[in-house]
Amino acid sequence: MPSRTLLVVSTSSSETETYRGYCLEAVAASWDVVLITPAEPTWEREFIADFEVADPNDAQALAEAGQALAERHDLAGVATWTEWYLVQTARLARRLGLPSNSPEVMEAARNKATARTLFARHGVPSASSMTARSLLEAALAAETIGYPIVLKPAASAGSIGVIRVNRAEELRAAFEFAAAAARDGIESTQVLVEEYLHGPEISVECVTHRGHTTAVAVTRKILGAPPYFEEVAHSIDAADPLLDQVAPIATAAIKALGITDGVQHVEMRLVNGRPRLIEVNARIGGDMIGHLTRIATGVDLARAAADAACDQAPDLTPTRSGAAAIRLLYPSTSGTLTSCGFDKGFAAQTPWLERVSFQRTVGDTVVLPPAGDMFSARVGFLITTGPTAEIAQTRADEALAHLTLTVEPPRSPAA
Repeated sequence: MPSRTLLVVSTSSSETETYRGYCLEAVAASWDVVLITPAEPTWEREFIADFEVADPNDAQALAEAGQALAERHDLAGVATWTEWYLVQTARLARRLGLPSNSPEVMEAARNKATARTLFARHGVPSASSMTARSLLEAALAAETIGYPIVLKPAASAGSIGVIRVNRAEELRAAFEFAAAAARDGIESTQVLVEEYLHGPEISVECVTHRGHTTAVAVTRKILGAPPYFEEVAHSIDAADPLLDQVAPIATAAIKALGITDGVQHVEMRLVNGRPRLIEVNARIGGDMIGHLTRIATGVDLARAAADAACDQAPDLTPTRSGAAAIRLLYPSTSGTLTSCGFDKGFAAQTPWLERVSFQRTVGDTVVLPPAGDMFSARVGFLITTGPTAEIAQTRADEALAHLTLTVEPPRSPAA
């Protein structure tokens, strides 16, 4: 009998349970799961058969943990849904002789400067982009590309350090903001200066097996207040007619990077109605997008990621035709959370309210950009369903009216 054991490399933060718990639960329903995580498992234990504690950013510790699990179990593959661990996981798979994209391919996916070069080489429509190691280089690049521009770290995620710059007078502060985030990059510490793409933002959720990519769903997005690019809402409709239009571009981008297997979250903008690439994330999209995909279409992206990691053809047959939407909950200002709750009576009698989740409690400090980011600012989320995305989004608006969320701003020094 072929092995049914999958090694998962994962983080151990509270956000992991909130935003990736559904992945582990879905995979454990079909595979025996062993885990490498930086801390002793807690909530994960009911879904795993074994584990090793190791920091995935420590190459030697990760290799030793992987070898220990390989000696105790007949492993079929290794996977991660954590952006920061994509390259490390590929290196571990190579070391253990397991199927995987190569570390070099994952490095290209993680390094947005390399990815832009590959998109251009393969004719994939993408934003103009230049690297900048200093404010002077950023100014020269901005003059070449033309304002407005976008500054972003070359190897971050979650819109951290990404900022729009409308004119030269804004460049110094914006470059400092992007450069501070870029310094935490592993694959690159560069800052990119890019063309601003005017148009609605979407992502295409894809699954690739042995070089063949299937576009499963389109995610429509709503962004927060500029100049930042925090995503505050997503919706997926199984009948979205946009899927056929954007699927070829997503497929071409994945091929340009050399990705042959796994799940991809391909971000793009529609400029004058035509798709232009932002980036390819070589893992399941964050913000519960894999869960929304399953609600709307029936396709299980977490299970598909596990199957592809073990060189098995994923089942991508749609079994549902509906829609789902998520609203990410942010305060209007930074400060101390003084109230945070939802009307339980409304929730109990509302079948289309799929879930409400809070990751903060009263007394916590929340910090919006530029001082903070999505990790320091987000309070939680709610998910709604419906026959169409429009109805699911309208229901999300209705649900927000039953949310209580207040923040006390920090006192000024004079006070």
